[in-house]
Amino acid sequence: LHHCRTTPPESRFHHCWRTLAMTSLSLNLPPLENGDRLSRNEFERRYTAMPKVKKAELIEGKVYMASPVRIVNHGRPHAQIMTWLGFYYAATPGVDLGDNATIRLDLDSEPQPDGLLRLEPEAGGRSRIDAEGYVQGAPELIVEIAASSASYDLNEKLRVYRRNAVQEYLVWQVNDRRVDWFSLQDGDYQNLSPDANGTIKSLVFPGLWLAVPALLQGDLAIVLAELQKGLQTPAHQAFVTQLG
Repeated sequence: LHHCRTTPPESRFHHCWRTLAMTSLSLNLPPLENGDRLSRNEFERRYTAMPKVKKAELIEGKVYMASPVRIVNHGRPHAQIMTWLGFYYAATPGVDLGDNATIRLDLDSEPQPDGLLRLEPEAGGRSRIDAEGYVQGAPELIVEIAASSASYDLNEKLRVYRRNAVQEYLVWQVNDRRVDWFSLQDGDYQNLSPDANGTIKSLVFPGLWLAVPALLQGDLAIVLAELQKGLQTPAHQAFVTQLG
């Protein structure tokens, strides 16, 4: 209300009306709770009314809320994987990059994955950015940082991503020192096999190479050097030409 009194008169009405409306909405809505069973519309209403909530997801109609993030098993791995994705994005026009971006995937699921790569619609991508700025539909690649194989990233989320035809799904299980990179083939996820050097290569994004042993050792320099090799291949050059 103090801000309303100090807002210039010419914009005071609209600003204060919106402030009071949002305050009323927040007061009348139940708080978002871990484990709630909600429709996507109700999930969005409650999430919007709780700006202090940093991350919440709706998976198969159930709310999952993030715990405090430790740098060792999430913060640093997340930064490393986003650096890797960011280098690919910088070298590949027609590709979009997201970090913790909400995806309106279907009526029961609205995940907020750690990272994603998507093709722009004009480049053949199946997702789009809607009028409210959200990703609508399935990106081509989703990346999650999971504590272990017991995480819902490898259970409930995997089923949702498979059902919505996310073409590739990468899960780094930090505590288990394991990376699974799934490729959608004939309606089911198959693990992509590494080459003799332990490098996994995307089937959807030519040149997107991941040196798994180096990643697990925390050697980001080698991870990026291996990616650079992928970016210099004729397959990536042809991909860039096609997207351009």
